[in-house]
Amino acid sequence: MKKSFLLLISLFMVLGLLAACSPDKEDTKQDNKDNDGEATTIQIVMKDDNSSNPVSEPYFDAIEKGLLEDENIKVNFELVDLPQGNYAEKLNLLLYSGEIPDMIYFQGGDQAIAEQGLLEDLRPYIEDSKYLKDIIQPYNEQRLENYPYLLWVKPLAPKVPVIRGDWFNQMETSAALMENPTVDNYYAFFKELVEKQPGGNGKPAYALTVAGDIAEIDFTFDMAFGINQTWLKKDDGTYEYARVSQQQKEKLEFYHKLYADGLLDPQFLTKQWDTKEKAFYDSEAAVIPGTAGKVIDIYDGKMVQVNGDDASLVLLPPAKGEFQGYGATDVTKESRGIAISSQSENKELVFKILDYMASPQGQMIDRFGFEGEHYNIVDGNIELTDKYYSEWFARFWEPVEFTSPTPVSEKTPLLGESASKSLEDAQEFYAEDNSFIIPEEYVANWDAMQNLYKEFTTDVITGKRPISDFDAFVEDWYSAGGEQITEYANETLK
Repeated sequence: MKKSFLLLISLFMVLGLLAACSPDKEDTKQDNKDNDGEATTIQIVMKDDNSSNPVSEPYFDAIEKGLLEDENIKVNFELVDLPQGNYAEKLNLLLYSGEIPDMIYFQGGDQAIAEQGLLEDLRPYIEDSKYLKDIIQPYNEQRLENYPYLLWVKPLAPKVPVIRGDWFNQMETSAALMENPTVDNYYAFFKELVEKQPGGNGKPAYALTVAGDIAEIDFTFDMAFGINQTWLKKDDGTYEYARVSQQQKEKLEFYHKLYADGLLDPQFLTKQWDTKEKAFYDSEAAVIPGTAGKVIDIYDGKMVQVNGDDASLVLLPPAKGEFQGYGATDVTKESRGIAISSQSENKELVFKILDYMASPQGQMIDRFGFEGEHYNIVDGNIELTDKYYSEWFARFWEPVEFTSPTPVSEKTPLLGESASKSLEDAQEFYAEDNSFIIPEEYVANWDAMQNLYKEFTTDVITGKRPISDFDAFVEDWYSAGGEQITEYANETLK
């Protein structure tokens, strides 16, 4: 009995000693992670980066290497593939399935996700950042205050129209268009392109193509028709929605004329961004809208590759009328951008990555691509290659003011002439919109009203309905919820 008691006491003492000498389970896990150099896996979903893109893997490998060397952060990026099709729709299907990556690029569809509390408020992170807080613009700040879930640090980048230079130079109407870009001069220019067919063999078949709807054309023509904000102030001091205004009716008449006269691509409704661009490169369409800045450079590089140096792009001006510009800038929220999942276990680490991409080292990776492929170092300067101009784009940030750690050769500027001018024009014609985030109680009606608008405009442009039906459409729009949202707008915009 006494022997058994002594054995029991000895057992408790050994167990107590082991417990005292053993670290906490979580501490052990962390120590092992630190000691063996295990990388943290960060899941990312991006529109243009996936397993089928040959550039994606080496690009994110370069970021992994930079993070380790410059910030002592060890991560392993895991790209999430989405099925082909509408990016916003496919992304939301993924997120609603419960698979929520750590870092998410949105191009629409984010508001419903944010309203469920699935996206992180980025403001406190930016306030404590090393680099990002110094490069965001006033319009970024306004958008973050209104909607703190998306970040997109880029120059103002409306959709701007471009045409290959060799065709532009053959048109007798080109000079008049550039000197005085009225709606009538635009029509004359489009008509001459189709009639003269400077490409020969029936090319171009039409003057203008867009991807799916008229939104891209609106950047060029809205302000000329007097649509300078989302809510237009009437003579009596009240506001009406621009898409149900007399100005909109006049613009739709013009669009229908383009379509009826064979100047607007008859298949514009079924075009996606890739088939729109293919029509441009294949000389089926003379003019396409593209995002100002780097996208225009990519268009230019590919056009020159296919059709020679003389085909280098010319930027066309915004149409001039009651106003002139590429549309008002929405400051309610970012229309696209990068978000951090609120469900991620690595939120702070994800933001450190976003912050690193704003650093000089991160910008070298993001802005210039791969040495020996997209650029070479010659006499201490960066010389960009043809492949850079035709292929490379920054996935993350493009500060308005950027000084490269390694100087860029004057022979190969970051942006070509047309691309640079597109950003300059965006700043020159800057106008702030008066739109606002639609309150949740109106969202369902608002979506239905937008669909009503898109259906009607499509029917008018393609001739399925006459423009004389515009008043009936306006009545339907107000009945579908327009009265309530217009009342809310007038209270908000006082």
